[in-house]
Parts: sequence; structure tokens; C-alpha cells
Amino acid sequence: MRIGIGYDVHRLEPGLPLRLGGISIPHEKGLLGHSDADVLIHAICDALLGAIALGDIGQHFPDTSDEYKGIDSRILLERVNTIVENEGFYIENIDSTLILQRPRIKDFIPQMRAELAKILKIEIEQISVKATTTEKLGFEGREEGVAAQVACLLNEKK
Repeated sequence: MRIGIGYDVHRLEPGLPLRLGGISIPHEKGLLGHSDADVLIHAICDALLGAIALGDIGQHFPDTSDEYKGIDSRILLERVNTIVENEGFYIENIDSTLILQRPRIKDFIPQMRAELAKILKIEIEQISVKATTTEKLGFEGREEGVAAQVACLLNEKK
């Protein structure tokens, strides 16, 4: 068994699309980044890569490469999942937390879980997505950005 953790943060900016967990969420602000800046997917990628000791998302998909400019993070997650499979592992479960003041996303969580399960080729029961505010404290509380924390458990294929 292998355990991985991931963390990511992106700045919120007016007029950009907000993508979290592979889905679009209506909001007046979106996340700024080299890709589509989906913090949840980026943190999942880091957790999976960390569990198999293969670095992080920046090593595999550098933000200095035009190849990844504006890329849909779901594509990155598919590629990371292939790496995990090729290394002889499978996902037991993923537990994640989104940290943001607004928008409230509880109504979007079932769709996020379904999308992530589909990309990762796992059952929806194997992925948890939670959300919390910071009670208006810190950059998340001031609505300057969104953070995500993820833990995953991988097992070796027999």
C-alpha cells in the first residue's frame, strides 16, 4: 500500500471560468493558472504521483511548456492515472477537501465525484469530495483564491 498527499492553490480572478473537480461552476470569478487551474484535480494528481514517488504535477506537466497552456486538467488526470496503472498500482480511495469561501459548492459535489470517478476508472464510493470555508480568514476567506488538499491510498496489483 502507498499513501499520497496533494495540495494546490490558485488565485481567483474576475471574468475567468471556474472549474473544480472537472466541472464548470457558475461564479463571477475563476481560477488563474497555466492550465484551466482546477485545484482539485491538480491536488489529486500530486497525491497520486507522490504515492508512487514520481514527483509532482509540475515535473510531468511544467507550466513553462506551451503544450499545457490552457489544457483541460481532466487530461492531466487521465495521464497521471495511466502512470499509476503502468507502475503497477490501483486506487483504493481518494479523500479531498476544497477550501473556499464562495461559491457554495455542496450542490456540485455529486457531479464532481461522478466526473472524477469516471476519469480515474473507479467507483464513486472510492472518492470523497468535501468543502469548507475558512470563516473569512486568510486568502480563501478573502476570496482571493481556492485551495485543495487530497489524500489517496494506492495498492499494488497482484
